[in-house]
Formats: sequence, structure tokens, C-alpha cells
Amino acid sequence: MIETSPFPVDVVLPCLDEAEALPWVLERIPTGWRAIVVDNGSTDGSPDIARDLGAHVVHEPRRGFGAACHAGLAAATADIVCFCDCDASLDPGLLPAVVDPVLDGTADLVLGRRRPTIRGVWPLHARLANLELSRLVRRRTGLSLHDLGPMRAASREALLALGLTDRRSGYPLQMVVRAADAGWRVAETEVPYRPRTGRSKVTGTWRGTWQAVHDMRAVLAERPDGTPAIGTSVAGGTR
Repeated sequence: MIETSPFPVDVVLPCLDEAEALPWVLERIPTGWRAIVVDNGSTDGSPDIARDLGAHVVHEPRRGFGAACHAGLAAATADIVCFCDCDASLDPGLLPAVVDPVLDGTADLVLGRRRPTIRGVWPLHARLANLELSRLVRRRTGLSLHDLGPMRAASREALLALGLTDRRSGYPLQMVVRAADAGWRVAETEVPYRPRTGRSKVTGTWRGTWQAVHDMRAVLAERPDGTPAIGTSVAGGTR
């Protein structure tokens, strides 16, 4: 007998010290969907807050954005899985617009293209890095994407079949690259990008941004069969 999930969509929320943002984020999860908060070593009580607010909490001791995302994917049971940042910069209430093309069969992976709501919400160094990565992705895969943002949706089983291995900042990019190599239809839909709550762990500084770019360049160096090119490696580590 095949077990079915009681939830139509699972929303994976990687979390590292997001106690301040969690109430707003979790109250915006669409009715009937499940929030999976993946705690990645918080020290501010985030797991307890998430649990008290009704989220399913997963603990991922290995530090890294990709490690947290993949732990959430592994814990998911719904047919469709979404990913969204847990810092209130993106509104989970808008996820149905990201999910709809997957549900109606017009896309296999949908990315939320971020549109800043106010000036300065997206730091210059982060925007420049995103533009450069979009250009490299276009050259590597042929996909004309404008943003490699964290809000996205796809089939759970199809995502697992991609065999994603990056456990750092390259995880979102590896998902796109391997999806393209597998012939997936990848689409974008615009989503507002708000001021985040709290301090950014990745793109809030030049150092964090360029560490992310370094991780993503390793992903772009992969061969289409998923093996790293000579002289490159995909390692774990901190975000």
C-alpha cells in the first residue's frame, strides 16, 4: 500500500537564528500546507518558537545552507516541495503563484524572481554577483534566467532524483543546473523582495557574497553527468 501525504505542499524553511522573523513567516504559510523548519544550529530559540507555532522542526547539525535545504527535502512527504528563506525577505503567502505552473504541468521547476520593494534592500554586491551567476548559468545551460533566488517549487520525487550533492551556498544553483541537464522546463515568476529581519548569513557582506560565488563556480564546473571537473570539488562547510 502506497502511503500518501496529508499535505498537498511542504515548504522547506532553512533556519539559523531567525527567532525574530519566524512568527511573521509561519503565519504566512498557505492554509493546509506544512512548514518544515530546518534548524541549522540556532542559539536564539528558533526551533522552540517554530514548534510552538505549529511547524515541523528538523535538526541539521552539519552547518551549511545546502545541508539545511536538503535535510528539509529529505523530511518532506508532499508531492510538491517549496523552498523559501526564513528571514521575512520573501512572503510565503505568495508561494501558490510559484507552485501553480508545477501543478498545472507547464513547468517542472519554478523560481521566484526577486523584485526589490524599496531601494537598498538588495545590496549592490549581491545584485552584481547574481547577475554574473545568471550569465554563467545561461552560458552553461542555455537557460535565460534573471535571478537565482531561494524561493522555488518542484516535484519532491523529481528533486530527489537529481542527486544534489552540494551542501553549501551552491545548492540552489546545482538544483537549476542539474534540472537543466535533465531537460526540465524551468520558469520564473516575479515576487517582491522585502527588507530581511536580522543579519544576513550569506550575502550581507562582500566576503559572504563572494564565498557563495566561489561555491557556485564549483557547481558550474561540474560536467553534465554530475561529476566535478578536474581540479574542483564540492565541499561541506559553514555558510
